Amino acid sequence: MSSDPTVPSDPAPGDVGTPPPAAAMPLTRAGALWSALIAGFLVLIVLLVFITQNTGPVELVFLTWTWSLPTGVAILLAAICGGLVTALVGTARIFQLRRAAKKSLAAQR
Repeated sequence: MSSDPTVPSDPAPGDVGTPPPAAAMPLTRAGALWSALIAGFLVLIVLLVFITQNTGPVELVFLTWTWSLPTGVAILLAAICGGLVTALVGTARIFQLRRAAKKSLAAQR
């Protein structure tokens, strides 16, 4: 045993001592899924609070259609429509890049 207090000594038999530091756990798909689910539920809770606090009606007009919705629901629908447009454009771009990659791979062979 060392008399230097900065150097840890070996534990006595039967002495539990402090556990060794835990090794870093690798990120797994299940862990990422749980993290995404928790984040998604937190976003849903925030959206629910937003919608319930913005219940005043707003009149919407598009071309010849006119309808009334609560403000929170109208803003949520606008955000969803914007997300869908973004997803469609992104999907089209992915297909375009895949097609170009296949043509480039076929030309190399």
